[in-house]
Amino acid sequence: MRVVDLELANFRNYAALRLDPPEGACVVVGANAQGKSNLLEALALLAVGKSFRAGRESDMIAIGAPSGSASARVRTRNGDVQATCVITRAGDGARKRFLRNGRVVPYARFLGGVAAVTFVPADLQLVSGPASLRRRFLNTALSQSLRSYYRDLAAYAKVLTQKNALLRSGDAGNRMLLATYNDQLAQLGAHLVCARAAYVRRLAREAAAAHAKWVGAHDELEIAYAPNPAQPDEVPAAVANTLRAALDAATKAELARKLSLAGPHRDDIELSLGSRPLARFGSQGQQRTAVLALKAAEYALARLAAGEAPLLLLDDVFSELDAQRRNAFFSSIAGFEQAFITTTDLPDVPRSFAAEVFEVRAGRVRAVSAA
Repeated sequence: MRVVDLELANFRNYAALRLDPPEGACVVVGANAQGKSNLLEALALLAVGKSFRAGRESDMIAIGAPSGSASARVRTRNGDVQATCVITRAGDGARKRFLRNGRVVPYARFLGGVAAVTFVPADLQLVSGPASLRRRFLNTALSQSLRSYYRDLAAYAKVLTQKNALLRSGDAGNRMLLATYNDQLAQLGAHLVCARAAYVRRLAREAAAAHAKWVGAHDELEIAYAPNPAQPDEVPAAVANTLRAALDAATKAELARKLSLAGPHRDDIELSLGSRPLARFGSQGQQRTAVLALKAAEYALARLAAGEAPLLLLDDVFSELDAQRRNAFFSSIAGFEQAFITTTDLPDVPRSFAAEVFEVRAGRVRAVSAA
């Protein structure tokens, strides 16, 4: 899978851009705040429909413009796909419109047309950061490979919002409505739990293999899914029953705290090294090596799901890693068809890594040379 051409209009600091990136590695170099990450953000947007940055979606629109857009022609094993996202200001926020081959499609159908694995500096906190980072990691990976997963996730989030609104309202004593929400959350949540459990098992095998290849097998990297509540089974009906019982048991506490306290929105992933929790006992170097193994595993599973190599988007992560870890990561993702790598310094890119170099300055991109 590779991007044949990319066009931006009023996207961040790009008033207008057309780029025809080559196959293989495209290294985008430039000082901070020149637009390197904006390029990768646009590509990620065309794959997962969302920015990898925090903040308002309206921030993706150039200052003073009513709307902005990103569009790319992507060559896949099933033929070329034209993916487009148009972002329009709407009050204090923004709304997005997705197009596939020139036709407007709902977000759920837009997902899966372009596969990409993104690695940004914030991902280096996947081990030690909050559980929300690890849930987002799971949701992004699974939404790209399973359209049904995103539909269930969106439906679950909608019901959860409605339930929390009820808990906060003066009508929180409406036990019949609360029970209805809990039934819906249990049914939808069961599908999420089963999909996550299966994915994490595959992820754990791939990550452990990559980790052992880099550092040896004396301290095995272990990754385990930690659903809330714990699940003794992975049959959807049984999971739904366990979820329903947990929600019923939490009702008194939820009414007191005015917040839903059980369910997949509180799941986590546990990472251990030699059976010791990595977040508590691992050094910074060990934690970063584990994150690299996790991302390498994500890439391997995305490749299997898509039936071809996904786009690889690496946003200024090499400056955060030593040479040994950079080289180890690249050794695990050999064979990609196209990668986009941003950096402020070319020496951060491994010398053995052949690449085309592009320089970004104030929202303008020019080809420089081969690295």
